[in-house]
Amino acid sequence: MSGGMLYGGDEIGALVFDPGHHSLRVGYAQEDTPKAEIPAIVGVAPEEPKLEPEAKPDESNVSSNAPSHKYYIDTTYLYTPRPNMEIHSYMKDGMIEDWDLFEKIMDYSYSKVIQSESQYHPVLFSESPWNQRHRREKLTEIMFEKYKVPAFFLVKNAALAAFANGRATALVIDSGATHTTAVPVLDGYVITNAVVKSPLGGELLVHRAREMLENMGIDLTPTSLIASKEVIREKDKPKFTMKKLQFQPTNSWMTYMIKRTVQDFQQTVLQVSENPYDERAASNIPAVHYEFPTGYHQDFGPERFKLAEGLFDHAMLGAGYIAATSAGMCDVDIRPALYSSVVLTGGNSLLQGFSDRLSRDLSSRTPGSMRLKMIAANGTVERRFGAWVGGSILASIGTFQQMWVSMQEYQEVGKAQIDRKCP
Repeated sequence: MSGGMLYGGDEIGALVFDPGHHSLRVGYAQEDTPKAEIPAIVGVAPEEPKLEPEAKPDESNVSSNAPSHKYYIDTTYLYTPRPNMEIHSYMKDGMIEDWDLFEKIMDYSYSKVIQSESQYHPVLFSESPWNQRHRREKLTEIMFEKYKVPAFFLVKNAALAAFANGRATALVIDSGATHTTAVPVLDGYVITNAVVKSPLGGELLVHRAREMLENMGIDLTPTSLIASKEVIREKDKPKFTMKKLQFQPTNSWMTYMIKRTVQDFQQTVLQVSENPYDERAASNIPAVHYEFPTGYHQDFGPERFKLAEGLFDHAMLGAGYIAATSAGMCDVDIRPALYSSVVLTGGNSLLQGFSDRLSRDLSSRTPGSMRLKMIAANGTVERRFGAWVGGSILASIGTFQQMWVSMQEYQEVGKAQIDRKCP
């Protein structure tokens, strides 16, 4: 009996995991959106010592000398200030770095999000185009050994984003939290030696926006530290009461929460101008009003364009430049196919005006003989979760069912099988 028959059909839902620097997207294949988006960080705090008069000697003395930690996952738990809670990310440079924290997130996904045992669901994971072999094997090992999944598969996230937009061949521009990449995909496979990566991403915008707001003297106290606030006139000093805490939140927690505040500002206010930033032109465009958690509010005009320009203004790192460079590194024969389906994905691509500007920048660099076509899904879900949506489609296609690496294959051949079956 072929492995495909086991997982095909509707009775067992395959799961799709799409890890990124900002969050991990998780859900069932065949669905339109992930079931959950879990922040890609974990709060770690020392366990409060239990005040029990008599500890049972035989079990407790084994672990009593090791300090135990409590882990806080997902927004509700992370946003609550706690004594000595430090914030850690398990991702680095688009790859999983801290496996222990990653497993904590996986445990949480199964128990709280999926609410089902891991051994019942085949799992499809997305990965970055430059993921390293030992990390791919380690993930395979964890999924089969610890989670006992019946089948597993790894696909490059750019290929999935192309599938999500109905393309097997595309030039995928992915602008996420830590970087923006241009990845050529040919017939569903990534051309790895033509991947171009730039460090301009959401984090850079957050950093710049925070600097600007602080220079303007705006208080960025996060919502979770504010007990109450008063309604004030525009640009008046905010009047709010801080929550009474018996402790000082850690720096890493404060930094994270301020970053969330700035991200909200960024998603609401920033806009990419159609042409390179020009203060005169920007000041003619209506301003946008924004209120901060403290109650302080004002209009933002040209600043919102100036900040967003950060994703485009570097000659060598701008999104248009890396897209043209990546296409130029590919075989001449496939360039027309790439230029005619440029797929846009990633959180920053949701910034108002992003796709128009990229289209303009790219068309000025596209050879005259090429037809340029930008594909930017209208819905925010398809753009923010492009790779996840592609994984959901792929894992539910009938012909894909014989591609899975099954538990049996893993037991016979070992983790190296992943490099053979998932190029």
